[in-house]
Amino acid sequence: MPSDSPAIETRQLVKQFDDKRAVDGLDLRVESGVFFGLLGPNGAGKSTTVGMLTGTSRPSAGQIFLFGQKLDPDDPDFKRQMGVVTEEPPLFERLKGREQLLFTGRMYGLAQDEAARRSDELLDLMQLGPHGSKLIADYSRGMRKKLAIACALIHAPRLLFFDEPFEGVDALSAEAIRLVLEGLTERGATVLLTTHILEVAQKICQRVGIIHRGKLVSELDVVALREEGGDLGELFRAAVGGEHDNRALPDWLCPGQERP
Repeated sequence: MPSDSPAIETRQLVKQFDDKRAVDGLDLRVESGVFFGLLGPNGAGKSTTVGMLTGTSRPSAGQIFLFGQKLDPDDPDFKRQMGVVTEEPPLFERLKGREQLLFTGRMYGLAQDEAARRSDELLDLMQLGPHGSKLIADYSRGMRKKLAIACALIHAPRLLFFDEPFEGVDALSAEAIRLVLEGLTERGATVLLTTHILEVAQKICQRVGIIHRGKLVSELDVVALREEGGDLGELFRAAVGGEHDNRALPDWLCPGQERP
C-alpha cells in the first residue's frame, strides 16, 4: 500500500436513517501514526461514523479509504488490519477473561501457543493478570473495557477504533487505558477515538475533528493548542454553537435556605 496514503480518508460520506441524515457529506482525513479524536455532542454522528469506518454499517453514499484502498466491508483483509472497541463491548460473560482472549486470537488465525502467549502478555499489560481466571460476568465495567481493548490488540492491528473508551470507567482504569493508547501511536499505529470528554481529548490526542449534525465543522492541532495554553472546550463550544449556561439554581435547591 502507498506509504503516503492516509490511514483513513472519507469522501462525502453519508448515512441516512429514514428521514434523518446522521452523517452528512463527511470529508475526513487521518494520517498514519496519528492519535485522532472525533468529538461532538450526543447524536452528532460519531458512533455512526465509526460504524461505517469499521464496516459494521454501510454508507448511504460516499467513499471510505483505509491506507489508500477503498474499504470493502466483506473483505477479511480489512478486518485483520483493524482493532475495534465499541462503547458496550460484546464479550462472552460465561467465559473467563483469558478464555475470551484465547478465543479472539484463534479467530484471527493465531496458533494456539502464540494466542496463549499474547493473551498472558495483554492481561498483564492491561493490569488484569490476577483476573484472567475469573468469569467476565464478575468483571467491573472498567475491567470489561480493558479486556475488550486487549481483544482488539491481540492480532497486532495498525489501525484502532475506540468508541467512548473512557465512558463509565474508574480513574485507575482510565489511566491504564490512556497509557496503552499513547504507547500504540508511539509505535506507529493509528488510533481514532470518539469521546465527549474534552479534557481527555486535549490531554491525549494529537489532532481532533469536531463533528456536529453529521458534518465536520472544525479540525484542530491539539499538540499546538497545548503548547499555546489554549482551551479545547472554548473552541468546541464555538464550533457547535454552545454557550456557557449560567442560569442560577432554584432557591429550593440551596441547602442553606430555611424551609417554609
